[in-house]
Amino acid sequence: MAVASVLTHHRDALAEFADRVHRITDDQWTAATPCTEWNVRDLINHLVAEQLWAVPLVRDGARIAEVGGAYDGDVLGDDPVGVWDRTSRAAHEAFAAPGALERTVHLSYGDTPAAAYCAQMTTDLVVHTWDLSRAIGADERLPQTLIDAAVREVAPYAADLDKSGVFGPAVEPPPGADAQTKLLCLLGRNP
Repeated sequence: MAVASVLTHHRDALAEFADRVHRITDDQWTAATPCTEWNVRDLINHLVAEQLWAVPLVRDGARIAEVGGAYDGDVLGDDPVGVWDRTSRAAHEAFAAPGALERTVHLSYGDTPAAAYCAQMTTDLVVHTWDLSRAIGADERLPQTLIDAAVREVAPYAADLDKSGVFGPAVEPPPGADAQTKLLCLLGRNP
């Protein structure tokens, strides 16, 4: 996929997630999400931590061990929405810097092209945007371009998703399911 497309999808996925983050009401931060181990605050914390990781890995070429536990625990503090806004902007800037997507990032499972890492981050944002939408009662429809990008990302390793421990077991989609429903079912969601 072209570098411009990867960056556009990442930017758009960040914007979709941000739209839902800005809709969270005070009484929804402890609401359950489709990720059974996380409430809304936990889900936001997970996505913020991912954005925090992108900066040293992509911009600085850091290795996992160098960053260590810097982003463990609660990274939201007293201003979760503001923290999301700042960290998501910094992550996108790291990926959008000249030559950034041509770099290699050092991830826990090995060296990976930064463009592939960006595509993985985008897919995670897409799926968790749906999770957050479901949790807070927001519109669950996601842009088709983001669904298509996420499907392209997971298709090569879809058969191994169960074994990863990152996603729940795939769910059989209903007959006539659209692409978004099929993606969510593949990633263990029950839309």
